[in-house]
Amino acid sequence: MKRLEIRTDAKVALVFDNYPPDIRPKMEYLRTLILTTAEKIEGLGLLEETLKWGEPSYLTKIGSTLRIDWKAKNPNQYAMYFQCTSKLVPTFKMMFNNMFRFNGNRAIIFHIADPIPEEALKLCITTALTYHKVKHLPILGM
Repeated sequence: MKRLEIRTDAKVALVFDNYPPDIRPKMEYLRTLILTTAEKIEGLGLLEETLKWGEPSYLTKIGSTLRIDWKAKNPNQYAMYFQCTSKLVPTFKMMFNNMFRFNGNRAIIFHIADPIPEEALKLCITTALTYHKVKHLPILGM
């Protein structure tokens, strides 16, 4: 299996450096989960870590953009964002409605005090990063 190439824009580190001290480990955890999950996806080839709308974003040629962020207007939560016009969040709601909180068709919301169901989230990450290969499958091949 070809090793995943990760290209990181240096500006991403500045965003992580500016998160509040209690939020930064949560955001770094999501980042690590995205990167380690991407490394296990056969044929992914390249993962680009960049900024979209000032938020850490993860792009692949075969996937849908995945973003993560914390916002001061909702200080007790942080989120993983997906393209709202995709089938991603509606499918995640169907599969994991009791595990996650959602914001419409665009995000999974995490409360800072709640544990993250890691295996379910890894499946969501994998599905997002391979979306163009699975979007035609029932329940996105999950």
